[in-house]
Amino acid sequence: MNEVLIKAEQIRDVFRYLRLFENSTLIFHIDDNVIDSAEFHNHIRDICLIHEAGLKVIIVPAARKRIDEILKQSNIDWTIKNGYRITDDSAMPLIKMAAFDVANKVMTALAAEKHTAVIGNWVRSRGKGIHDGIDFGTSGEIDKIEINSINAVFENDFIPIFPCIGWSITGKPYNISSLQLATALSVKLDADKLLFITEGISISNKNSIIPENIPLSPEGNVFSLNLKELPHFIEVNEANPTSQQIPQIITLCRLALNACRAGVTRVHILNGSINGAIPCEIFSDFGSGTMIYEDNYGGIRSMTLDDITDVLNLIKPFVERSILLPRTAGDLSDHCEDYIVYELDDQIRACSALHMYEDGQAEIAAVAVDSNYSNLGVGPKMVHYLIEKAKSLHAKSVFVLTTQSADWFETLGFTAAPIDTLPKKRREKWSEKRGSKLLKINL
Repeated sequence: MNEVLIKAEQIRDVFRYLRLFENSTLIFHIDDNVIDSAEFHNHIRDICLIHEAGLKVIIVPAARKRIDEILKQSNIDWTIKNGYRITDDSAMPLIKMAAFDVANKVMTALAAEKHTAVIGNWVRSRGKGIHDGIDFGTSGEIDKIEINSINAVFENDFIPIFPCIGWSITGKPYNISSLQLATALSVKLDADKLLFITEGISISNKNSIIPENIPLSPEGNVFSLNLKELPHFIEVNEANPTSQQIPQIITLCRLALNACRAGVTRVHILNGSINGAIPCEIFSDFGSGTMIYEDNYGGIRSMTLDDITDVLNLIKPFVERSILLPRTAGDLSDHCEDYIVYELDDQIRACSALHMYEDGQAEIAAVAVDSNYSNLGVGPKMVHYLIEKAKSLHAKSVFVLTTQSADWFETLGFTAAPIDTLPKKRREKWSEKRGSKLLKINL
């Protein structure tokens, strides 16, 4: 792919995602260490650009570090139990001051980008109370979120900022978890995305146990986990922690699991140490972090006539390298019902076809996967899908003809077979000059 085409595809991806997420709501939870980092203003600039593109944005800043600092300065002790800070009532004014200090820092950064933000008291809470004999003091639980007030802020094109403070019905403040707050907001507002901007965390084979069949980037990072894969990932890493980051990773994964089960479309865990992590995650198929999703991210479906142009563009590089035979729009139209495509966020990234013959044999043909997506396991998924389809059509065997991919098909269970076992109609089209090898699976 030439340089101009690569740039064009990147720009097309941005426009495609803008269309896909039009009027969407995005919740950003920003770790307080990220807020104090050199990359913070770059992230704020990116969030502002996203807001300018018409997406609704909410920011929930963490404040644990600032709260620690202020309580230490005032010689006030505290303990952490099950993720909750336990203090007496005398600490609450200082906790509230620290939380609003951080929220104001975020608002100041937004103002520097000429964006208006509002810090609000939109969260009603109650005291966590006493559990197993432990009095959780000033720690609170979320009771209600004032959705109508937030929508009014959106209508004025402002960005809401949520400090980690909730108020009881009588006006008493409580310290609430910013992570739980961001998750609750994403559920209550039917958010399309919840993004956890972390301090240097990337889920990878360097800090986690990665179960089999989960695709990795060349660097070993996990692109995505669906709701079927995520519980197993949590289980194996909780049982065998391999790094100091595992407790935080598991916390974020559990929150993501709960959010997606409650209807949030996607949750993203991003490394806030990377400049540009946010737009790369939102406006590209792979992104820069790990996406948690249900089962609507990518999938196999039948090709339609509207897909023909995209499929032709997809197979073109493979034709130019003599991996695939040329096909025309007419060819695809005439055999449209034979083709399947793999669609990722409304964009076709792979295709294949299953042709049936009178003698009961079936041919898998035109297997093409966008080179940028080849390490996601899409090719094997499509081949296995077509093998199952051939079984449902009572085929007695499935074969492929290939010049350069024999080793790959052998890893999927195909074995070499004599050319004279081809169906008569297909044998007539076989070219000795091209010399394609025949591989077959008996069903």
